[in-house]
Parts: sequence; C-alpha cells; structure tokens
Amino acid sequence: MLDAGDDIHPLFHGAPRTTEFKKLRKRLVQQAREAVDQYGMVERGAKWLVCLSGGKDSYTLLAVLHELKWRGLLPVELLACNLDQGQPGFPATVLPEFLERMQVPHRVEYQDTYSVVMDKIPQGRTFCALCSRLRRGHLYRIAREEGCSAVVLGHHRDDILETFFMNLFHGGRLATMPPKLVNEEGDLFVYRPLAHVAEVDCEKFARAMDYPIIPCDLCGSQDGLQRQQVKQILDGWEKNSPGRRQVMFRALMNVRPSHMLDPALFDFAGLMRAAQAEAETDDAVPDLR
Repeated sequence: MLDAGDDIHPLFHGAPRTTEFKKLRKRLVQQAREAVDQYGMVERGAKWLVCLSGGKDSYTLLAVLHELKWRGLLPVELLACNLDQGQPGFPATVLPEFLERMQVPHRVEYQDTYSVVMDKIPQGRTFCALCSRLRRGHLYRIAREEGCSAVVLGHHRDDILETFFMNLFHGGRLATMPPKLVNEEGDLFVYRPLAHVAEVDCEKFARAMDYPIIPCDLCGSQDGLQRQQVKQILDGWEKNSPGRRQVMFRALMNVRPSHMLDPALFDFAGLMRAAQAEAETDDAVPDLR
C-alpha cells in the first residue's frame, strides 16, 4: 500500500518512509473506511463539503478521504471548505495557499462570526455553543450553494467520548456526536468519518506531514471549559489504565436498552415473566377442540 514513490496525491508528498508512519497511515485509512462503510455514508456520485479549519483533525480528514477516493473506495466528489470567521490575527492566506499547492478543489469564505460572538456572549461565559451554531449555519448554506449532499467534519473518537461525558455530567442525558445524522432541515447529511480514529493519531499524522496547523484563538483562549475538564478526566483514566478510552468507545457501540432506564427505548411496563407470557399466549390461542 505504501511502497516508495506511492504518494498518490500531493497531500502525501514528502510522507515519512518509516515503518511507524506507514502503519499509522494504514490504520487511519482503515478506520475511516470502517466508519464510512459501517454507517452507510456513501451515496455514489454524491458531493461532500469537507470542512477544513486548519487544525490537525481536519487536515487528517482531508488527506484520508483523498486516499480513499484515489483507491476507488470513496466514489464521491470532494470539495474542501474553510470558513474564515474573522478572528483577529487569523492567517487568512495559509489555507488557500496550501489547498492550491495540494491541488485540492476548495472554497474559502469570509464571515465575521467572531464579532457576533464577542458581542453576544457575556464576559466569563464560553463561546463554543454560539460560535459552532453560527459556523454550522454558514456551512449548511455553502453546502447547498455548491450542490453538496453532505457536510463532513473532522471529529474523532476522543471528541465523541468527551461529548458523551459532557452530556452525562452537565446535560443529564446519554448522547454524543453520531457518525452520521441528518440536519434539522432534513436536506443534508452530516458525516464524521474519523469517528473510530484516536486524537493522538491525528496529531502524529498531521505533524509528521508538517501540515500548517492553525490554532483556534477564540475558544482556545478560554480556560476552564467543560470540554477541557472532561479531557483531563479522560487523560487521567487513560494514564492509569491504558486502553480505557477505546473500551469506553466500544461501549457506545454496544448499548443495551433493556439494561438502561429509559421507558421510551424499552417496554419495561410490558415486561413479563416466562409463566405470564406463556399464559397470555395460551389465552390468545382459541380452543378448536
């Protein structure tokens, strides 16, 4: 798969030739393919809007999707999209220049959501909810304008776990980011092909490829965020028991409604002992003697 000279796409030019990197690249591609297949993301001939923030996760997403497409495993058209949200000091030329150099079809759009967030959110409150809602609205609009059927995001396994525990600790519900959903308007899919990928692998890959990482100076500038606190908890668990994150992630794929407490998911009231069920069955069968 990764023989010398097999760069397959400009996104992989200069890729390290070490065995360790080849294993990492193979693992990323396999895990993304598993998620795409398992959650039924492919509509042949569809067009995807691949959201690129300039962070390690979205660079990894872009590269992996292009490798899958090159190998004939992803029969869709890919359009990279960066939304410049007007953050002070944002290096606006980095991504357009990178995408041009990598020969990646793309669209870059400027929308000053930063000023809106700063104006609406009181001092000391977190920006994430409003910022993500505004960003999502623009991305949906762009997807429609470009004739895309799906908006594709770079959330990985750790994002999904953190969201689960944030909902558990602060939202009072068992929910997380699904790998596939339909937006509220019902006209677009939202995909997360990196759902099975560990954050540490995204970081190793993007840094090994020397992609121009752009930090988020809006939410990244805030201390004490709930997500940061959850990440610290998960880091502690992982340190004390390596592999704990993957075990917890597998649990999200192995839900047993009969062993939870939600009567909307399981008919506890209608649950019967074997003798009761047999008696009801006998009563329902007419006596033909």
